Amino acid sequence: MMLENIVNDVYTGVYRVDVFFFFYRAEAVRAPFRTGEIRVLKDEGRLETEMANESPADLIVPISSSDGYKKGFWFVINSESDVHFKEVRFPLNTRKAVLELYVSFHGNDEFWYSNPPNSYIRVNNLTTERGNGAYREVFVTLDGRVVGSEIPFPVVFTGGINPLFWNPVVAIGAFDLPSYDFDLSPVLGLVLDGKPHTIGVGVSDGISFWLVDANLHIWLDGGSSKVIAKSTVYDNPASSITREEEFQMLDGEFHIKAKRETLLVGWVKWSGGNYTTAVSQEFKFHNIMSFEGNGTVKTVNQRVKVKKEVKVTNELGSCPVCHVKIKRRYPMKMISATLPGSKPDTYLAITNVSHAFWERHDDGGGETNVYNKQVSDGWMEVKDHDVLSGGSVTNQKLDCRGGEFGGCFIWKVSAVDGKLVKNDTSSVCTSLYVN
Repeated sequence: MMLENIVNDVYTGVYRVDVFFFFYRAEAVRAPFRTGEIRVLKDEGRLETEMANESPADLIVPISSSDGYKKGFWFVINSESDVHFKEVRFPLNTRKAVLELYVSFHGNDEFWYSNPPNSYIRVNNLTTERGNGAYREVFVTLDGRVVGSEIPFPVVFTGGINPLFWNPVVAIGAFDLPSYDFDLSPVLGLVLDGKPHTIGVGVSDGISFWLVDANLHIWLDGGSSKVIAKSTVYDNPASSITREEEFQMLDGEFHIKAKRETLLVGWVKWSGGNYTTAVSQEFKFHNIMSFEGNGTVKTVNQRVKVKKEVKVTNELGSCPVCHVKIKRRYPMKMISATLPGSKPDTYLAITNVSHAFWERHDDGGGETNVYNKQVSDGWMEVKDHDVLSGGSVTNQKLDCRGGEFGGCFIWKVSAVDGKLVKNDTSSVCTSLYVN
């Protein structure tokens, strides 16, 4: 059965399916999109990913809607003030906790990175509800205090921008939404009291609608029924955001810049020792949006840079457990032009989209890189919401390298007008260029 990308009384709803899982005993595995170690097995010519130096969590607590059986387990966020909460009691012998957050954006915010400011919509008397500017920040709170935030990767879903781009390939992350990890170990000293505590999720500047939920991974001290913990540093100021706009009628340019630096530090004393966890993060965001040709040509150029560091030290200040450094970049550029169509009541849409995901992961034992880039060009003639004709070209390159053996895995794919014309893999290392 095919579930069409259509919102109506026929397709919209909750689908109940039976799913069978087969578990194979192996190391904990993570997809390249997420934090983890990448290994290229030279003898077998394949790529493996695994979490470095950590067993799976002892408990996984869902942070999701209590009405899930009626309308799905996601929290539905419709505005920037719409924050959802879940009460959790942390076991007294919790030695580590990581929140794994999932987000997806839909409706008026499906293309949030290309939403103009409300002033542009108001002055030009536009009817669109896709506004509120092009900045979104997903955040997590613990008892009302922000303990983490992320600029989400701009996933393009399968019907997005130009649906002809995504056949037979799909955009980066469309079939495997990225998740975002927040290490809560530095703040365990605030919650290990046997009382219920609230975890909240929300979207700064968000409009209708976002779907958000999370998994709380908890590691327990098997040698004790209770641990001692204390939060020592909480440095988490609000994001610094600047907005500039200049437009006349339908033409103009808009700039948004944002940055944030956070530092959380805390220690946990358990049967394995007394360890201090320091989690730092810095992100920079820049979005430039312009309209030309009386609003018929739109350009969006967005760049996101993220630095994360997790350092765990013992009582002596050395680092026998881990020291992980992560850098990520999410560049995206989109150019779209709208012209009159060849037939009455039609229009011609010409679009170019270039976006990428890059991550560098260094855990002290070796550096790994994942670089995934797509470039799509195409056109389509549209009447109402129906595509009458069109053409498209999508080129993609996935480049993974480093890890235990220092090898490479490169995958190149090209699709033209819905047909795969190139599908090549290689383990030969070439120069890696990340713009």
